[in-house]
Amino acid sequence: MNILFLCVANSARSQIAEGLAKEILGSDYNIQSAGSQPSGVVNPLAVKSMQEINIDIASHHSKSISDLNKDFIDNLDYVITLCAEEICPVIISKAKKLHWSNPDPASANGTEAERLNAFRVVRDNIKKTMQEFYREITPV
Repeated sequence: MNILFLCVANSARSQIAEGLAKEILGSDYNIQSAGSQPSGVVNPLAVKSMQEINIDIASHHSKSISDLNKDFIDNLDYVITLCAEEICPVIISKAKKLHWSNPDPASANGTEAERLNAFRVVRDNIKKTMQEFYREITPV
């Protein structure tokens, strides 16, 4: 099963979702993430928030939809967008489309601790939604 997580910059939410999906769904799923306007880097606070739950996304990189393998894109089963306040990217596909609205933690203001907390909130929300998604797509 091919699953794509999309947001704008592919630096925080979709990277967190990709890391969580690989952990929760496992290797039977082909999981990738991308952005419509990739920032080129994964936000260090996204990496740190995931390290707190023992998931390493430090080797991930921010990428565009056009950087993904054509076979993967042509055979998508799910496209999951994670945007909230901005316009989410759209991909033309036969895949089932889901939207998990999450505010962009990279736009949070405050101290580093306050900004990290914004990433934790988004991480935990995505994790909860991912667990529900896993129960829905896993045969009993």
